[in-house]
Amino acid sequence: MLRAFGAGLGAPLLRATLGLGPGPGRGVLGACGQGWLQPTGHDTGVKVYNSLTRRKDPLIVGSADAASWYSCGPTVYDHAHLGHACSYVRFDIIRRILTRIFGCNIIMVMGITDVDDKIIKRANEMKISPASLANLYEEDFKQDMAALKVLPPTVYLRVTENIPEIISFIEGIIANGHAYSTAKGNVYFDLQSRGDKYGKLVGVAPGPVAEPGDSDKRHASDFALWKAAKPQEIFWASPWGNGRPGWHIECSTISSLVFGSQLDIHSGGIDLAFPHHENEIAQCEVFHQCQQWGNYFLHSGHLHVKGKEEKMSKSLKNYITIKDFLKSFSPDVFRLFCMRSSYRSAIDYSDSTMLEAQHLLRAVAAFVEDARAYMKGQLACGPVREDVLWERLSHTKAAVKAALADDFDTPGAVDAVMDLIHQGNRQLKVVAKEPGGPRSPAVFGSVISYIEQFFETVGISLADRQFVSGDSGSATLHSVVEELVRFRLKVRQFALATGEATREARRQQLLERQPLLEACDILRQDLAAHGISIKDRSSTSTWELLGQRSEDHKPGS
Repeated sequence: MLRAFGAGLGAPLLRATLGLGPGPGRGVLGACGQGWLQPTGHDTGVKVYNSLTRRKDPLIVGSADAASWYSCGPTVYDHAHLGHACSYVRFDIIRRILTRIFGCNIIMVMGITDVDDKIIKRANEMKISPASLANLYEEDFKQDMAALKVLPPTVYLRVTENIPEIISFIEGIIANGHAYSTAKGNVYFDLQSRGDKYGKLVGVAPGPVAEPGDSDKRHASDFALWKAAKPQEIFWASPWGNGRPGWHIECSTISSLVFGSQLDIHSGGIDLAFPHHENEIAQCEVFHQCQQWGNYFLHSGHLHVKGKEEKMSKSLKNYITIKDFLKSFSPDVFRLFCMRSSYRSAIDYSDSTMLEAQHLLRAVAAFVEDARAYMKGQLACGPVREDVLWERLSHTKAAVKAALADDFDTPGAVDAVMDLIHQGNRQLKVVAKEPGGPRSPAVFGSVISYIEQFFETVGISLADRQFVSGDSGSATLHSVVEELVRFRLKVRQFALATGEATREARRQQLLERQPLLEACDILRQDLAAHGISIKDRSSTSTWELLGQRSEDHKPGS
């Protein structure tokens, strides 16, 4: 159900729906935000920008134990790209925040569109069945999401496995007087029967596209609930003849199958707001005969190709597949990249913006490594202002929670954490000799624990030695690097050890052993080229995996 329908929704209207600027005046249809009913139930403590009202509303879910969330899933005819990934990762971060910080148990349903014009066309080109093509790319999508560390929904529901339920849903809409069938075997939603209730989401409905001369619609704006079968196309039997479902009815049926007539949260890219989500609202409210079906609609901004005012999409042929992207950058870097802007805003993709996120993540990991070395007594520094760090830690915790409670302000939360790291680094100024004064490992332990917990909450790992799950060689590679660093440490310690020798003898020993120290330095430099950073401490050496280095990825425009 992930499609590019944004062309009919002009830029001013897109920005207004996302709350990023003024939109056009309201048309004769719809009254965005008017008549919205604030739900009763569990107040999460979060204020969320609701596309239904174009303002931040208190997020109140039916139950903290079972908050309902429907997410539009993919139309599985090709590989997913970074534009798709950006939306799914952003909402995955929000889901994790709601679950782990604000105590909501999320029940998430995702629909999979596995029959569609694009699927049929691609299957014919590849000379395979539509079902085989859909199965192939559905599995491909799930693998991509797992690689990006996106949590799977509670349940996936495929369109083709719910055709009888979709037919029953259409029959209910007809029975309630809001749809009609035609002699050609099509079924359309009668938009005029909706009256001024249509347009709840976007406020003004763009005009209909031109219809072919043989259209059997009553009104140009009516949309298909059931499409009569065409020659050589897959079809199902129905009361109106052979055919298949329209796009919008699929999500309405699937969501209603699990959640009934009330939905807490509905999410998707901003290009889905019209007509897809608007039509979902119309279908569900006339079927369930309810005043308000979905309580909160959350929309994510587009991923733009930097330097161009266009979103990343297959139709524009400007996309990067998730698999190709992950050859150069880690999923953790991409998640931090997504967190550095509001989920509602458009975000520019380029090599330089990805490298900025990568460098920021490395700075976090480097601080944690240094702070842990201090705790172990491997890093010597001057007296630590414990009171300053304790106060900063307490302030950071409050600032992060306040930011996340304000429409999931991840940029504000990341800034607060980075300020804590800056304060910690100021206290870890390395000195030449081990100081004799008291040490302060406890406060650094608390800071490390909080930073790791924060990033773990949003699905980012700072443990760079943890390789991709399922890689059979990862454990062996980890052990090889560990042994190599340990051997290098022994060589270095031997080269630096002079014992009780006289000053002249020590000088002579160091001179003779200089080639060993140079070899240790060369090894450190060579391993750095492969993304392995060795740090020599006062009595030991530590290492971390900084990520794959790619000479092809230089800061771009």
